[in-house]
Amino acid sequence: MTLHPAELVYWVGMAAVAANAITAVLETEDKGMDLIGALIVGLAASLGGGTLRDVLLDRQVFWLTDATYLVCGLLSVAATFVVARRMRVPTGGFIIPDAVGLALFTVVGTQAALALDTPWLAASLMGVITGVFGGVARDVLVNEVPLVMRPGTLYATASWCGALACIGILALGSGEAAAMLLGGLVVFGIRLVAIRYQVRLPTFQSRSSR
Repeated sequence: MTLHPAELVYWVGMAAVAANAITAVLETEDKGMDLIGALIVGLAASLGGGTLRDVLLDRQVFWLTDATYLVCGLLSVAATFVVARRMRVPTGGFIIPDAVGLALFTVVGTQAALALDTPWLAASLMGVITGVFGGVARDVLVNEVPLVMRPGTLYATASWCGALACIGILALGSGEAAAMLLGGLVVFGIRLVAIRYQVRLPTFQSRSSR
């Protein structure tokens, strides 16, 4: 059975909400938070990027239109909270699920913007905002430097490359499923390379500070 493009975006978006909710709980592992604290961080991480995207695109916020997203975020947080307490979570265990969430939210945000006839460059930035902002909200709430600001992460870079890849594949005539799959793989692949090899972009340093 082939999914309609709108249905595809819907289910990928639901998966993205779950992935970001899981990463949020895993990152609170050493913060001593209770379930309510984890729920607050998890919802900020899983709904924050899409909320900002919808506000900027002047459309109804997605989880207010369909409360299933909210339920998905709540259940994902609660389930992860219960399961993770019964197992050893390695330091940085949230990094790989975070890369998955970044990839999924990037392509969903890009497609949502394109569906409203947003110009391609702006649509790619909407993909980045959707992918990145939830992680920023999560990191701020747990008093960590946001991943997007840390050297050697290629966080926003991975997201933007994936968004542009998604748009480029669509421009070549491929379907939404192929564009989202390949765009998501670009995001995930770049993040894995950055994690494994600490690849980084040049940093700013004026001559006077050298």
